[in-house]
Amino acid sequence: MTILVTGGAGFIGSHMVHMLVDAGETVVVLDNLTTGMRWAVPGAATLVEGDVGDMPFVQDVLRRHGVQSIIHFAASIVVPDSVSDPLGYYYNNTVKTRALIEAAVRENVQHFIFSSTAAVYGMTGEAPVVETAPLKPMSPYGSSKLMSEIILGDVSNAFPLRHVVLRYFNVAGADPKGRVGQSTPRATHLIKVACETALGKRPSMSVFGTDYDTPDGTCLRDYIHVTDLAAAHVAALTHLRNGGASDTFNCGYGRGFSVLQVIEAVKRAAGRDFDVVYGPRRPGDPSRVVSCADKIRQNLGWVPQYDDLDTIVKHALAWEDQLTTRLRNAA
Repeated sequence: MTILVTGGAGFIGSHMVHMLVDAGETVVVLDNLTTGMRWAVPGAATLVEGDVGDMPFVQDVLRRHGVQSIIHFAASIVVPDSVSDPLGYYYNNTVKTRALIEAAVRENVQHFIFSSTAAVYGMTGEAPVVETAPLKPMSPYGSSKLMSEIILGDVSNAFPLRHVVLRYFNVAGADPKGRVGQSTPRATHLIKVACETALGKRPSMSVFGTDYDTPDGTCLRDYIHVTDLAAAHVAALTHLRNGGASDTFNCGYGRGFSVLQVIEAVKRAAGRDFDVVYGPRRPGDPSRVVSCADKIRQNLGWVPQYDDLDTIVKHALAWEDQLTTRLRNAA
C-alpha cells in the first residue's frame, strides 16, 4: 500500500518519510526541491521531482506507483510573506492542493492526510483552542489552508476519499537520531533562528512585538516536537486504514511558551548569551495560540514522547550544530 508524501524533502515531510520507512512502508516522495533537500529523503524511499499542481503528472505518479494514501505537506508557510504575497500563497497552497485532490479522486486514492495549521483559528483568546472553535484566520496563509480544508471536506462528501486534517501548532526540534532537521535557508521559525544565533550563524535575532497581552508582552505559542507530529500522522493513517471516518485534529501539547521563554531555553541549552533586538509587531501574528489536543489523544491514541521545551531545543540545537557540515557534504 504505497504512500505518497508531498513535500517529503522538507522539514516536517522528511521526518514523516523517515518514520514511514522505519516502519516498513513503501513511500514515494513528490517534491519540487525549491526548499526541500534531496539528501533529506532516505534511500529506501522513491523521490520524484515535480509539482503537486501538475495534475496529469501527479495522476501518472499515483497510477504508476499504485498510491492508496497521500500525506500532503507541500506548501508555502511564512505568515508575513503571505501578507505581502497573498496571490502567491492562494495559488501555491489552495489552487495546487485542489489539483492534487482532484488527481487523487481520479486515481481512486483512498486516504488523504492534510497538513493544516492553527493559523485557521486566528486570535484564539485565553483558553486552549478546540477543533470546534470559530475559524477566523488573520493572514492569507491561514485563509489559504482553511480554503483547502473546505475543498477537502466537500470532496470527501461527494467521493470515496476519506481524509484527516491535522492542524499544527508550532513545529520545532529535529530527529533524535540526527538524520534530518530544519535545514531551509532563511527559515523564520523562532527556535531555528535562536539556535542559529546561539551558534554564531547570525549576529543577532529579532523579537517582533513586546506589547502583546501576555505575561511578558511577547507572543505565546504551543511548540510541538516534529517527531511527535510525524507520529500523529501515523496515527491518522492507521485510523483511515482501519475504516475511520474523516475528521479534524489539533496537534500540540496544550500549553504555551512566550518568545522570551524560548530564547532563554536556547541560551540554557547552548550555554551562552547572544544579542536580541526588539522591534515592532509583524502583521498577521495573534498574541497567543495554544491547543487543546484532547481529541487526538482520545480518538487516535496519540501519545507524545517529547513533550518538553528543553528537549525540543536540545534536538534543534544539535541539528543546527552539524548542519553546515551536512550541507557541505551534500553539495
